Order: sequence, then structure tokens, then C-alpha cells
Amino acid sequence: MKKRMAKIMSAVLVSAMAVSMMAGCGSDKKETTGSGSSTQSTGAVDTSDVMSNEEIIKKAAGEGKVSNWGIGNQYEIQALLAKYGLPTDYLSEDFTMDAFDDDSSTLASAMTYNELGLVKNDYDGAYGYGDTVGYIDMNDEGVAMLEDMIFCTRDFAEKNPETVKAFLYASIKGWEYAVENPEEAAQIVYDAGSSVSQDHQKYMASEVAKLVKADMNGNEVSDIGKIDDDAMQQTLDIAKKYVTLDDSSAQDKFAKLTLDDIRDTSYYEAAESSDGKFSPEKSEVSIQLKWLPQAQFMGYYVADAKGYYDEVGLKVNIVSGGGDISETTAVNNGTVDFGVTWPTNMAVANAGGMNLVEVAQIYQRSGMTLVYKYDNFKK
Repeated sequence: MKKRMAKIMSAVLVSAMAVSMMAGCGSDKKETTGSGSSTQSTGAVDTSDVMSNEEIIKKAAGEGKVSNWGIGNQYEIQALLAKYGLPTDYLSEDFTMDAFDDDSSTLASAMTYNELGLVKNDYDGAYGYGDTVGYIDMNDEGVAMLEDMIFCTRDFAEKNPETVKAFLYASIKGWEYAVENPEEAAQIVYDAGSSVSQDHQKYMASEVAKLVKADMNGNEVSDIGKIDDDAMQQTLDIAKKYVTLDDSSAQDKFAKLTLDDIRDTSYYEAAESSDGKFSPEKSEVSIQLKWLPQAQFMGYYVADAKGYYDEVGLKVNIVSGGGDISETTAVNNGTVDFGVTWPTNMAVANAGGMNLVEVAQIYQRSGMTLVYKYDNFKK
């Protein structure tokens, strides 16, 4: 029963990323620097006899046991393997952590706010490994790519600038409250029709808050939602190295994309410098999520529950994702006004002919890790 529940809970988040791409810090750390750096421990445990990051990666890669879902979030893993002079092949990972559990994969992809929690924790549906596992963080390795952000079409933004600014102002206010009050935010999402257990929702909220409040270098973020051009450029540069599109013209267009082609900071800046008073051109808007209600999107649910959208003159419909829904397609064809996706997803969509633009970057660091069992990597 435990593994069956884990399959369901893990699939909740990972499937969301599959949909979008097909369409277009732990507190206890042992840190050093360089290629021989220690990985992050999930608990107070002696890891002095555990291999370095480089040794772990090379051993697992040599055995063909580095895994990823391969649905658009594999690029960080490929960049990590290339960093250590290794082939960029990886083992296909399903939407559970069963392969990690039975050692078919000894270095498995795990989002900090989902699979890593399922591996570590012992609530219903989790695997309960506790402090017997460590993980390699893509941010620490210098190969991180940005994740959840807010986007719309350029045409919508140009025709409805006050609406965009009002939506951003209220959404950022919701995210600010959520990251400071993750337990309350988790409960708000749970009450909205959570797609995961209450315990896992709380875990997710606390981990998502870390991705919003700190950047790729571990520095505190002072302005939630601000687009960091350095992080965006790193994301785009890695994507250009590893994204392969079937259409040659789209591939050529993708290779030529610049930051100006995929982001516009003016709406966020105007919203942040405003007094909170707007005259939105539209009184009712919608935002398409990547998946079902969960703390990954807690800022929007908090903004709605706390009345922040009402305060700026908006009624906001939060639309769940899932199934065959693609957030980039839904926004591009006008089914919804705003969407949540990853910058790479949107860049791929634009290379394919869409005209989308990022207007705020919610996650400031990557949630991607590679988790492993200490026992598999002793010196």
C-alpha cells in the first residue's frame, strides 16, 4: 500500500512537467567547495566515509544508474554529467521512487518539494529512509535552471497592461504571505481540493518556500517574483545545449533566442512600484496551473483566499492542470489569460511559433536534486 500511495503522490508533480514539455536546502549540511565537495545530508549522521559528489556521479553513471524522467527536466542532469566529463545518457525514471528503493537507480532525480520528501519521510505513502540518504543539489553544482514562473501572451500584456500589473501585484502579495506562513498556506491549498495528503502538503509548502526565498547561490531574495537576468541566462544557455526539437526551423529559432525574446520585466517593476491601485481592463481573469491543487502553487490560492485579488479589482479563476492540458497552449490560444510554466517550456513554445512572455519569476532556484543512499557510495 505504501509504494502504491507513493506512486500516486510522486506522479502528481512529475506528470505536470510531462504535459508542458510535450506541448512545446536541507538544514543539516556538510559543505566544502569544488569537485570534491560533500553532498547534502538529510539529517545528523556521520557521512565522513561517503564519496564526494564527483565520485558518486562517476560511479553511478559508470553503472548506468543515474535516472531522470526525461520529460523536459533532464537538461540539468545532462549538464551535470557533462560537467564531470561523462556521457549525458541517463536511465529512464518512472513516476515513483521504486527504482531508487530497489537500487535499479542509485542516483535518482527527485524534486526537493516532492520526491525527496517521499524518500525521506515516513508519513503515509512515503518510503521512510530518513537520514540514511543524501542528495546532490543542482544549484550547488552550478547547473541549475529556473522553474515555476508567470507568463501570458505579449498581445494580452500589451492590450491589458493594468490587468497584468494588478494580477502580479496581488499574486506576489499572496506568495509573500505563503512563504512566511507555509503551514497556513498548505492548509489553504488542502482546503481548496488538495491532490496530495495533508502531511505531504505541509512538507511541500515548507520546501517550495525555500525555492522562492533564496536564489541559485543561496542568497536571500528581497523581491519575490523579480526576474534575475543572470539566472535566466544560465537557464537559457543550458537549454540551448541540450534541448533537441524535431522541427529544424524551430531548432534554429530556439538557438537564436535571447532574453528579450522570452521575458519583459516592465510589468513586474510597475506593479512593485505601485501603490496597489489599478484600473484593470478585465475584471475577471484566469491562470492555468501545471497540475492539481498543491503547495507548488500556494501563492495563488493564498492571494485568492486572503482577498488580495479582490483588493485590486480582479476575480481570478485558478484552473487546475493535468491530463492533456498544456499551459503554454492554453494561454496561447486564449483559453486562459495567465499560466505557470518553466522558462525552458516557454522558450520551446516560442521557438515553435507562439508569442509568449514571462512577466514574473516565482521560483528563484532549482528544486532538482539527485538522491542516493549513503550505503551505496561508501569510500
